[in-house]
Amino acid sequence: MPPLYTPQMPKGEYLQYGGQAIIEGVMMRSPRFFAVACRAPNGDIVLETEALEKTWIGRQKWLKYPFLRGSLALIDAMALGVKAMRFASNVQMDPAYQKKPEGDGPHVVEKPMDKRVQDIAIGGTIVVSFAMALFIFNYLPNLIAQPLQQRGASGTLINFATEIVKVIFFIGYIWLIGQMKDIQEVFKYHGAEHKAINAMEAERPLSIENCAAQTRLHPRCGTSFAIIVLIVSMVIFTFVPRYPFSNGQPTFYLRDVTTRFLLELMILPIISGISYELIRFAGKFRNSRFVMGLFWPGLMSQYLTTREPDEKQIEVALVALRAVVEAEEDGTPLEDEPPSNAIESASPAPIGL
Repeated sequence: MPPLYTPQMPKGEYLQYGGQAIIEGVMMRSPRFFAVACRAPNGDIVLETEALEKTWIGRQKWLKYPFLRGSLALIDAMALGVKAMRFASNVQMDPAYQKKPEGDGPHVVEKPMDKRVQDIAIGGTIVVSFAMALFIFNYLPNLIAQPLQQRGASGTLINFATEIVKVIFFIGYIWLIGQMKDIQEVFKYHGAEHKAINAMEAERPLSIENCAAQTRLHPRCGTSFAIIVLIVSMVIFTFVPRYPFSNGQPTFYLRDVTTRFLLELMILPIISGISYELIRFAGKFRNSRFVMGLFWPGLMSQYLTTREPDEKQIEVALVALRAVVEAEEDGTPLEDEPPSNAIESASPAPIGL
C-alpha cells in the first residue's frame, strides 16, 4: 500500500472529489482526473488513472452555471460510471487475473483502459438507461394515476398521486435489487467509497482504520440527490396544471398521459438544477445539525444503497482515492478553472442514477 498521508482538501470549493461503486471496485474522480480500482479474481487490485477528457458537454460553459449544471452533473456521472463499469467487467473476465501465482501476495497492478470503449457506445448506453428510467419512474406512474380522473379526482390530486407512485417505485426498486447478493457486494463498495471520502474531508490520514471509523452516509450521495429530486418534483409537479392544453379538461386517456409525460420531461432539467444546488448546499454545511435535519430523508435512503464494507473493500476505495489525489498534486495547472460538476459520492451504477 502507498504510504499514509493527510491530503490537502481545497478550501474554496467543496465539490471536488466523488465517486461511484462498480463491480468489485470503486471509481473516484477529482476535478481533472478519475481512477478506477477493482479487486480481480486473483486478489490483485487493478488500477487505472486517466485525465478527464474535455467532451462536447464539458466545453459548454453555459451548462456550468447554477441551476443548469445539475443536468450536466448527472450526465457526467453516468458517462464515467459506464466507462468504469466496462473496465471492471473486463478485469473480472481477463484470463490474466484469474489465477494467482503461488507465494505472491496481492498487489496493485496498473492497467490501461481499453481504448476501444468509444464515446458512441457510452452515449448509447446512457440514452437507453435514461429512456428506461423515464418510462418506469415517470410515464408509468402517470399511467397508473390517470384513472383517478374517472372517479372525479381533480388534476392536482392526480398529480399528487402520481408523485406518490414515483416515490413507491423508486424505494421499491432500490429495496428489490438490494436483495440480490451481487448488488449487496456493490453496496458494500458504495459504503467504502463514502467512508474514504469522509475520511479525506475530515482531513484524516487515508488509512483503513481511519476510513472504517467513518460513517457510510454522505450528504452529497447520488441516492440523496435522487430523493431530493423526488421531493422537489412532488412540490412542483403537483401544482403544474395537468391539462394545460385543453382548457383544463381531460381529452383522451393515453393522449393526456403522454402530454403530461412530455410536459414533465421539459421541466425535469429545472428540477435537477434546483436539486443539485440543494445538494451542494447540504455538502457545504454538512456540520450543521439543522441543515442535516432538513436533508434527513436523503441520508436515511443511503441505508438502502450502502452496506458496511470490510477492510479489503475499503482498501480498494483508498487505492482509487489516492490515485486521483496524487494525480491532482502532480498534474500541471489547467488553462481554465475546472468545473465543479461532479455529484459527490454518487450512487452505485446499478441504481442507474
